Amino acid sequence: MSPQTAPARVPASGFARPELIASPEWLADQLGRPETRILDVRWRPDGTGGAAFAAGHIPGAAWIDWRRELVEPGFPALPGGAGGSGSVDATPGLRLAAPDRFAAAMARAGIGDGASLVIYDDTLGLYAARTWWSLAAYGFESARILDGGLPAWVEKRHPLSNASYPPAAAAFTPRANSRIRLTGTDVQAILGSPDVILVDTRAAPEYRGLEGNARRLGHIPGAVNVPVGAMHVPGSHRLRSATELRDQLLKANVIRGRRIVVYDGSGVAAARLAFVLALLGYEDVAVYDGGWPEWGDRLDLPVDR
Repeated sequence: MSPQTAPARVPASGFARPELIASPEWLADQLGRPETRILDVRWRPDGTGGAAFAAGHIPGAAWIDWRRELVEPGFPALPGGAGGSGSVDATPGLRLAAPDRFAAAMARAGIGDGASLVIYDDTLGLYAARTWWSLAAYGFESARILDGGLPAWVEKRHPLSNASYPPAAAAFTPRANSRIRLTGTDVQAILGSPDVILVDTRAAPEYRGLEGNARRLGHIPGAVNVPVGAMHVPGSHRLRSATELRDQLLKANVIRGRRIVVYDGSGVAAARLAFVLALLGYEDVAVYDGGWPEWGDRLDLPVDR
């Protein structure tokens, strides 16, 4: 994705692409501006995400059920959360919705081609990141994630609203970016390439093959493990500092200048790491859309433990 000019109030904080992240203070200054759209993607396994939105949200935000609207139908729910142990059962992982389905969801939320979008959730930015990556996969580059999500907004005593208005009419034109979205066949073709770094973002026990829900346990051969939960300040929904994030990635030998492919058990934690990598200036990052549930269930594909 190509960089865009960062607004003056967005602090750099050491990130190579600060235009991808919004602070609560910056967003508070943007409230009411017609060019700024706000998208609430809070989700609950029991289907009460919409009720959470109705009870209180950032003023002017629209809500979408990302799991129902931005994912192809026919896949299982995510019991217990996203991206970690037990997050998806033994069927192919979540896959991005088809272009027409995705465009219709964006139009219903009032997000058109010229919008400037801020996305938030209350789950470590995981669902916000999956939405951000989904938009990027369809060529939309003017989206950023609220650092710390709704908890950070509330902590700063910014206002909440329970008002809901029909979004303004909008037209979203999907333009598929196949470079950042890979299939199992794509990943199989690059195994062993010295120009590619595979990154497994699941918890360490899943990576090591000690637990999991796919037919086989383990990880894709050659993949390194970077659990996405370690990317956040303990006890907070905020990301760690740019320096800390870079150090974590370097320890796992995730270096710039090589193609990076990330995966997990649902495509959610993988999207979060893809966002972090983009924020830090990594330029060739793709998500394996299907991830370990697909790979682990295919007996024709190699597995390491």
